[in-house]
Amino acid sequence: MTATLAPPHEAGTAPPPVPGAGRLRTRGDADPAWARPALLGLLLLTAVLYLWDLSASGWGNSFYAAAAQAGSRSWEAFFFGSSDAANSITVDKPPASLWVMALSVRVFGLSSWSILAPQALMGVATVGVLYASVKRYAGAAAGLLAGLLLAVTPVAALMFRFDNPDALLALLMTVGAWMTLRACERGRARWILGAGAMVGLAFLTKQLQALLVVPAFGLAYLVAAPKSLGRRLLDLVGALVAMVVAAGWWVAVVELVPASMRPYIGGSQTNSILELTLGYNGLGRLTGNEVGSVGGGGGNGGGNWGATGLGRLFDSEIGGQISWLLPAALILLAAGLWTLGRRPRTDVRRAALVLWGTWTLVTALTFSLMAGIFHAYYTVALAPSVAALVGIGAALLWSRRRELVGSALLGATVVVSSVWAFVLLTRSSDFVPWLRWAVLVLGIGSGAALVLASQLRGRWQQVAATGALVAVLAGPVAYTVQTVGTAHTGSIVTAGPTVAGAMGGPGGRPGGFRGGVPGGVPGGVAGGFPGGGQAPGTPPTGTGPGGGGMGGLLDSSTPGSALVAALTSDASSYTWAAAAVGSQNASGYQLATGLPVMAIGGFNGSDPSPTLAQFQEYVAQGKIHYFLAGGGMGGGRGGDSNGTSAQISAWVSSTFTTQTIDGVTVYDLSSASTAATATT
Repeated sequence: MTATLAPPHEAGTAPPPVPGAGRLRTRGDADPAWARPALLGLLLLTAVLYLWDLSASGWGNSFYAAAAQAGSRSWEAFFFGSSDAANSITVDKPPASLWVMALSVRVFGLSSWSILAPQALMGVATVGVLYASVKRYAGAAAGLLAGLLLAVTPVAALMFRFDNPDALLALLMTVGAWMTLRACERGRARWILGAGAMVGLAFLTKQLQALLVVPAFGLAYLVAAPKSLGRRLLDLVGALVAMVVAAGWWVAVVELVPASMRPYIGGSQTNSILELTLGYNGLGRLTGNEVGSVGGGGGNGGGNWGATGLGRLFDSEIGGQISWLLPAALILLAAGLWTLGRRPRTDVRRAALVLWGTWTLVTALTFSLMAGIFHAYYTVALAPSVAALVGIGAALLWSRRRELVGSALLGATVVVSSVWAFVLLTRSSDFVPWLRWAVLVLGIGSGAALVLASQLRGRWQQVAATGALVAVLAGPVAYTVQTVGTAHTGSIVTAGPTVAGAMGGPGGRPGGFRGGVPGGVPGGVAGGFPGGGQAPGTPPTGTGPGGGGMGGLLDSSTPGSALVAALTSDASSYTWAAAAVGSQNASGYQLATGLPVMAIGGFNGSDPSPTLAQFQEYVAQGKIHYFLAGGGMGGGRGGDSNGTSAQISAWVSSTFTTQTIDGVTVYDLSSASTAATATT
């Protein structure tokens, strides 16, 4: 058995509430008898919560679902993350999350479940890893509290039931945090190298967002690892190399393969993964200068993505997603650092607070001030760190509850959290109207009792703690249950009920654009986009509270049976069964038929791929059967009506015969007859 680092209790303090709390645990330490059953119960609860009625959301985000389908049919599409199996263009992110889904589809076949279940299981794994990390340094009770808080965070319940890359991103960053803290214990380089590799894999999931945790990992190791400063710095250089290798191999391959031998890099304007990394998915997110962005850049005031500023995470749009316990996390971070302020440099409990606190502060400030594309669901990246801070901080203060300062801070944290929950619930006044008052009364009462904990007997202390736990959890649990019971589809989704003052307003669909739809619709259908749901046979798009944003661009098309029959007819004679402007428009047709559909212009129709000349060559070679009108958000850069997709739409409409099938305007590119109209 390795030596313990448990410090003696300070004078006037109570022992930790559970065995092992407040000290570094070792292999010889035994968990309390209730710890393992409680953990299994937590993981089972999380699995049920995240897997329950999962198929109600259909394809979720059909943009990624179609790419997973393509990857299950073509290893080239799998490697590059192509939108279609014929490899016309990639999605606008690296493919790590698609690899998981594509493998699931290869094994289990294409279905809503095979697309969405991997993310749910990632959620269960993230809760388990967070529990293990917090328990090791703060005890089993703190680990269970942190895991439970993560599981019932509304935005976490949303994204671990959805097929965006954020689920894998959260898991990889949490594993990296666990590895970093293991490295801080003994200074073993292999753990910090592993943390660097996790960040590299996270980069292959969502590019530069993964780097937001690097300051947290680096600072914790630099402060606490039991090595000389020179050795710590050398290890961090090694971790940086591991990160670059874990991410760079794929980037290097994509850059070195000639453009003619791979798909176009979606989201870029120059067919470059480096441009995508540093521009659209990098610095452009901070500055708002994002060429090809959906709706244009946000500018200094946030523009279409909401006002920037320190209050952003607490406003009507974001508050109910993540901020329920954000004030508590900040209070407990400060209290925990104060409590452990005189501990040795190598104290791992303080290192854990440094890591999770830096993660929270850096990510929260970035999200608050970034002027580019920002969606509410990005905040799932804060969920593990907020939950960890609350779990660790609450355990530390509970161990000092017989001191006036400790009990006062603990009680004040509960009161602040319940008051803030009251504010958040008031923004959804029609949602369980009585709940906000119950939370407020119970929270203030329990908080006051905790302030007086030193005067209470043990049983009444437990009663006060139980009341406090119920008060702070009731709001996020209610939002999470509502989220789980609501279908979510499209590219912009939010958790919880409709909130007054959020984008879309009461009764609207949260997560829309401010100021309407920018860019126009090239070749579109008057009054909106065709479709707006999923493939036939799947549940309809969620249009109520918590639904999936605007139709058309943000939801996939829904072809009828006659159109599906037309697309599948003689499909083996063509490389692409059809072409359509915008990936969301193309994805619905691809998922319905299982055939490659070219997404002209990528996600929102603004990428210059293919060029008009390339498209004309494909048509001349007989590679594309149909062109399906409608879709996209603009013809070129920032919605330029003279862009590539608009040029292709104009050429097709002036050259080929039109017909209407199931309400969709269709051009048969196998015949160059002069325009004539027929209706099926």
